[in-house]
Amino acid sequence: MDFSSFETVLELRRYTLHPGRRDELIELFEREFVEPQEAAGAHLFGLFRVPSSPDEFLWLRGFRSLADRKAALEEFYFGPVWKAHRDAANATMVDSDDVHLLRPVLRGLASPPPGSEVFLTVSPASAPPASAFAAFETEPSENTFPQLPVHTDAPVSVWLSREASPSSERLEATSRSLLR
Repeated sequence: MDFSSFETVLELRRYTLHPGRRDELIELFEREFVEPQEAAGAHLFGLFRVPSSPDEFLWLRGFRSLADRKAALEEFYFGPVWKAHRDAANATMVDSDDVHLLRPVLRGLASPPPGSEVFLTVSPASAPPASAFAAFETEPSENTFPQLPVHTDAPVSVWLSREASPSSERLEATSRSLLR
């Protein structure tokens, strides 16, 4: 599969969890939610722990277009898998609305550099550094699935790199993450 076609529209989703519940959510997520979302037309690039924030889970989900995003989210969130497991997932979360809808500036998720660590930077709109292997900016289009809110307060730039910067966060990939 050519993963770069799923970089057209990307969601960066950051969840704040109840203390000590991150591994519970990750296990449920990897067991129940990855394959059904991909079958619906989404692609999950990265599922991450943030080592500096033990009650945080961060993930990246991509789509071919905004129309495909809407169709995939409708299929998943109105379907039987989410209905069967949403209460268990939601019980782990304090907040799931820290979401940025993004579009590519620099593509590279199809073949990120192998090994070492992955660092994420979210900043006010700016150019990515040379060390970035994938970079995104706020998608200005209207959210086509309003049941899942996204930030509309200010545009941001987001990049992934193998090198730390002063404002980056180190990510620890889960077993189902493409970006390991």
